[in-house]
Amino acid sequence: MLHFAVIAPPFVSHVRALEALAGNLIARGHRVSWVHQADVRALLTDKRIGFYAVGGRTYPAGSLKTLVERAAQPGGLFGLRRVIQDVAAMTDMLCREGPGALRALRADAVIADQMEAAGGLLAEALGLPYVSVACALPVNREQGLPLPVMPWAYPVDERGKKISATSERVYDWLMRPHGQVIAEHARGFKLAPRRSLADCLSPWAQISQTTASFDFPRQQLPPHFHHTGPLRPPLKDEPALELPDDDGRPFVFASLGTLQGGRLGLFMRIARACKALDVQLLLAHCNRLGAAEAAALKKAGATWVCGFAPQRAALAQANAAVTHAGLNTVLDAFDAATPLLALPIAFDQPGVAARVVHAGAGLRLLPALASTAAITRALRRVLHEPAFAERSHALGEDVRQSGGVEMAADIVEAAALLRQPVLTGQLLAEAAAAAFTENHLHVE
Repeated sequence: MLHFAVIAPPFVSHVRALEALAGNLIARGHRVSWVHQADVRALLTDKRIGFYAVGGRTYPAGSLKTLVERAAQPGGLFGLRRVIQDVAAMTDMLCREGPGALRALRADAVIADQMEAAGGLLAEALGLPYVSVACALPVNREQGLPLPVMPWAYPVDERGKKISATSERVYDWLMRPHGQVIAEHARGFKLAPRRSLADCLSPWAQISQTTASFDFPRQQLPPHFHHTGPLRPPLKDEPALELPDDDGRPFVFASLGTLQGGRLGLFMRIARACKALDVQLLLAHCNRLGAAEAAALKKAGATWVCGFAPQRAALAQANAAVTHAGLNTVLDAFDAATPLLALPIAFDQPGVAARVVHAGAGLRLLPALASTAAITRALRRVLHEPAFAERSHALGEDVRQSGGVEMAADIVEAAALLRQPVLTGQLLAEAAAAAFTENHLHVE
């Protein structure tokens, strides 16, 4: 039995993906412990996962809510700088208190979310094998390719490549506070110099929720990089979707995710567009709106309004989805062959939306420019032009063939047991033999 420590950002979308991976590893007989500030414990739904609280002095009970709200609504440049400082401070705390936590847990290996540099830094400092997991778009850099936070299309000429390079320099300038923290702790841990998230990725194995067909074409991924597709629990474990008074009209599902679900104005425009198109709309605001706001949305044109909906079930029934372009939602839409209208807001959502358009599975509008008329026009195309659904279906086939959480757990086990880069299926077979020899559970 191995003991895995998980180090990840304190955001629900990241927690859910890694929680699915943790659950699969626990079912194989391993232990998994989450390492973070105390408030993160409440985000975990699988009670089998252990928890080790750190940061008690700098992150007292209740402080996570403030951090999440700032990330959800950063505002202008000053607000963005505040969010970057929050990210830097979180990495600093984890790097300072993480060594003691991992030693106390007697962790055998680390599962490190790509978006939290502390995972890779701590594992290397303690000599532990670790696997980097891209719950969002991969941060792996490639010359000429836009960073995942950028809205640019795939560059096909020198001008596009120059735009990508310039935006990368601007991004690195903005992220200097975080880069300085990474560099400081790398020196303190006596590691090779590094200054960015991309410098903190695992040499053992890297896992991405994307598929190769959805990401922009890449030429420089390391040989230990694996597109496993979405990390999800079995669909049978999710509730079904029951829609009262379904009258058979086309059905649209709309969600702006757990952080952005309070954007009433944008939801109002979506509701009015659906009313103009005479389609049914299920709108999930992730408990970010109150009863009066929900009533206003129904009056504007939403058929059903709820806090949370069983997303995969909703997408399976929907003729189209309107989304903030969160990676989890987009991949679930592909799995359901549902075309998309993307309204990217923050984080890697602009990059995800650019890839949706590149893949031909939907359209994109900037929320600031997404008037009711513009949403109506775009949604009409998504609903009635069959090419979008056809491309979503094709991408969904790749999602279903990618291996998912089972494959990801195989890779994590192999990296921890073999303590060498996981490159091929042959190595997974070797890991299975090692697991059997050492009286671990068999690796599929």
